[in-house]
Amino acid sequence: MISTVDPESRHTRKSPEARRDGYRAHVAAEPETGIITDEALTKATGTENSDPGVAEKFLAADAEARLGEAGADGVGAREGYGDSAYGTGDLRGAMHDAGHDAVIKPKPLHAAVEGGFTVDDFTVDEPAGTVTCPAGNTRPITKARHVIFGALCRDCPLSARCTTSKSGRTLDLHERDALLRRARADWAAKPELREKHQQNRPNVERVVSQIASRGGRRLKLRYRGTEKDHAWLTRRTAGLSLRTLVGRGLVRTAGIWALTPQTT
Repeated sequence: MISTVDPESRHTRKSPEARRDGYRAHVAAEPETGIITDEALTKATGTENSDPGVAEKFLAADAEARLGEAGADGVGAREGYGDSAYGTGDLRGAMHDAGHDAVIKPKPLHAAVEGGFTVDDFTVDEPAGTVTCPAGNTRPITKARHVIFGALCRDCPLSARCTTSKSGRTLDLHERDALLRRARADWAAKPELREKHQQNRPNVERVVSQIASRGGRRLKLRYRGTEKDHAWLTRRTAGLSLRTLVGRGLVRTAGIWALTPQTT
């Protein structure tokens, strides 16, 4: 907590170098038009307030609103775009379960040893409940989704490229490990995914910039607490979306809003 008069305000970091104080705003937007479809303002800290955590809430709200719209032929499936911050196993799993495609840049893998083996160099056999390392050693996956190679690493000729731990290499596998592996493989093998991401992300980034700034200057919140600041955010996003729709031909005639035929 950074303020006794604004106790919901928190420290956070955009990156290891960029520190922020205050709140975190989240938005979902249709990338082709820039129309904002959902928003939330939360405390800056807490797993439930993280980007993928709030995105899961957006997904659940969308599914509830569209309940019954999708038929047996799959109508209603969507593509969801996001940067690597949204590339968690939980969010990918939620999108997969909802029948949507996640066009999300995978989080980069970090090797325990520079230039050494990553988790993708280990072969996972989920039906058998085992993992095989690059040296060919196989160990079981525990109930907590850990894989402990332990003493097998002691005399392994590849250990210098695998781990610096004296107790050997240990893997922690996510429940959605298969989805994460497939996402990394698809991102590397399918340039069309990267092209879609590069094509659509700038449009949403532009929406974010419009929300967070005015006249080239970054906006500052006027209120204390998430409730009032969230109310401010919803009014701002509604105004920006209305401006976008008016620019696309939205008119009000006889008390009814409609898009003009030439812009539909």
